[in-house]
Amino acid sequence: MEKYDYQRPKGTADILPGDIEVWQKLEGVVRDLFPKYGYRGIRTPMFEDYNVFARNVGDTSDIVEKQMYDFDDKGGRRIALRPEGTAGTVRAYVQNKLFGPEFPKPYKVYYMGPMFRYERPQSGRQRQFNQIGCEALNSESPQIDVEVIAMALQFFKELGVNNLKLVINSLGDNETRTAYRTALIDYLKPFYDQLSEDSKTRLYKNPLRVLDSKDENDQKIVANAPSILDSLSDYSRNYFEQVKRLLDELGIKYEIDSDMVRGLDYYTQTIFEIMSDAEVFGGSYVTVCGGGRYDGLISQLGGPEEGGIGFGMGVERLLLLLRDENPNFVPKSGTDVFFASADTDGDDLAFKLLDKLRQQNIAADKDYQGIKIGSQIKEAVRNDAKYYIVLGKREAESGVCELVKVETKETQSVNIDDFIKAPMKFLK
Repeated sequence: MEKYDYQRPKGTADILPGDIEVWQKLEGVVRDLFPKYGYRGIRTPMFEDYNVFARNVGDTSDIVEKQMYDFDDKGGRRIALRPEGTAGTVRAYVQNKLFGPEFPKPYKVYYMGPMFRYERPQSGRQRQFNQIGCEALNSESPQIDVEVIAMALQFFKELGVNNLKLVINSLGDNETRTAYRTALIDYLKPFYDQLSEDSKTRLYKNPLRVLDSKDENDQKIVANAPSILDSLSDYSRNYFEQVKRLLDELGIKYEIDSDMVRGLDYYTQTIFEIMSDAEVFGGSYVTVCGGGRYDGLISQLGGPEEGGIGFGMGVERLLLLLRDENPNFVPKSGTDVFFASADTDGDDLAFKLLDKLRQQNIAADKDYQGIKIGSQIKEAVRNDAKYYIVLGKREAESGVCELVKVETKETQSVNIDDFIKAPMKFLK
């Protein structure tokens, strides 16, 4: 048989023991904090009908144009792996009729899980990446907008990450977008021949996407473009003023960036990004959490005319930031007590004691290889054990053993029955 070199797919990662603990602790913070704001967990499929994303994330977005993993399944249905969490969550909200009178308003959910985008892998950005997000559905209120932002900032605070910048903008309502679209096209038309090919395509389909272009020449052209804040309708201007006032009342500092549009086409009204210039990102500001309001998305997916707002953050990038800003967050894994066996009697006793200790939530382990005592003790150290015990025929017959603290080599003689009855009395 031909030998094959099996490798994980490009842009994916194995999360191994030693790394998984920090993922689990991070997810634990989410499960503890978000329900305090009224959010409950939701899990939606990792793949959806292609149109859930193509028609709602936006056919002029990079995600749909270049990055989506889509394919025809064996039934001839066009399927896409989810590139983000909001559209699928809203689809679930509509399909399960969670907008009915028996459900709370707003309907608040949070999710965690893998997303998929075909893009160039780089530090903190993979083709299969993990995202934490939340959605507050069936609401249109500046208070909800600010609450969502406040929860995101509180989440970072719980992680011990404080060196952040909040940037906000308003994309307005339909009246605003219509007026701004005209103003932006009028400004960009004289520069048409100088625009990148992507921006030429987007100019008449969705000119706001040109503002988000990564092309350096496009960025120079849009630097003097009219501001969307000058086109806000009376309703949108008043709405944005309320958002700013509420942020001020909560003492949340922010900057306004009128060029910020976010990467998805469904956003309206308030949008925001939380940014970090941590050393791990090279000292320049990088977005670690982004979100905004999407008042037309629910109806686009077949639901009622209701608003929603949410945010998403990539876990891989978040972990880079966390290890840089708060390395103490990384949990210390280890075994409470490790048994080394001197002979068969000691090994039999160790196996029985393991079960009794584990039933009391004590992290206990032993040697299974029958290696020399010295090597077993080295294994205890390698397992980050706090204590170890050597068991043999003598200990089995006398019922007494020596409990050794790994860090200090301090030894105490303990009665095995007493140790099993109240292990935490000895494992200080």
